[in-house]
Amino acid sequence: MRAMLVDENKNLVWSEVDDPQLKADEVLVEIHAAALNRADLLQRQGKYPSPEGCPPWMGLEIAGVIKDISDQAKENSNWQVGDQVCALLGGGGYAEMVAVRYDMLMPIPKGLSLEEASALPEAYATSYLNLFFEGHLESGQTAYIPAGASGLASAAIPLAKAFGARVITSVLSDEIAESIKDLGADVIINSSKQNPAEVLEKELEDGHPVNVAMDCLSGQMLGDCLPFMAKGGYWIVISTLAGVSAQLQLRPLLTRGLHLVGSMLRNRTPETKAAILKALVDKVWPKIEAGILKPSIYKILPIEQATEAHGILERSENIGKVVLRVRS
Repeated sequence: MRAMLVDENKNLVWSEVDDPQLKADEVLVEIHAAALNRADLLQRQGKYPSPEGCPPWMGLEIAGVIKDISDQAKENSNWQVGDQVCALLGGGGYAEMVAVRYDMLMPIPKGLSLEEASALPEAYATSYLNLFFEGHLESGQTAYIPAGASGLASAAIPLAKAFGARVITSVLSDEIAESIKDLGADVIINSSKQNPAEVLEKELEDGHPVNVAMDCLSGQMLGDCLPFMAKGGYWIVISTLAGVSAQLQLRPLLTRGLHLVGSMLRNRTPETKAAILKALVDKVWPKIEAGILKPSIYKILPIEQATEAHGILERSENIGKVVLRVRS
């Protein structure tokens, strides 16, 4: 089969590699589409390698068709050859095939294409983990989800809204703010004109303090905003795109009983990931099938144009997810 390798100059090369060999608990999936994540860019740079036991090439979420099932996977699941599935991977999605643990697979919600389904696993699993498992978000509460134009926010904002939350997000311009209005955020901060901390302070004064923040930016913005959270609130750090350090006021952390939590999906145990995926199928897939939620796709490109697809993420051009079509 072929997979997308990285050469010594960090170029992407569609190359011949060995076919996957099924382990006892795995299913072989013929990949039709793979969605991009910013982690792919880091992995290409050599800064975010695949976990041990996973293929070394990039790709955290895919959709495709089951081609083979190990005996143990048959005994422990209802998967059948020919089923259309989407999957959460530790790595290996930029390829023609992948071997996946049977409990990392999910059925494709009715009405979605394979390309649309490929954009679900990582974005929705990350969002569900941090909003609900870590942040304990409840209906009627307020969530702060910065970087509203990102592929992750395109899932997280509608997801929080679908479960009854009020949502605040941030973007870099009025044009971007206009482009993400359909995601449904209640407040969109233009951080080139507004100070997010001042906006969150006003929200607190108006009775809408942030209960849960799912923060991919971090940096000093975290330290500035933290004092204006609801009592007992959860600030979940999932990445550090705006900086790896911040000066914090510890007194509000203490007196308001705040929780500052670091969270990564990739280093969770397989059992935890399986529980998250089961929650998605049970609680989120019905909302997708009812039309309440839908994946936000910015562009679909053939796998041979993976370099161009990476460029879209590097330049932050996308509003929603970028997807690679591996086969029609």
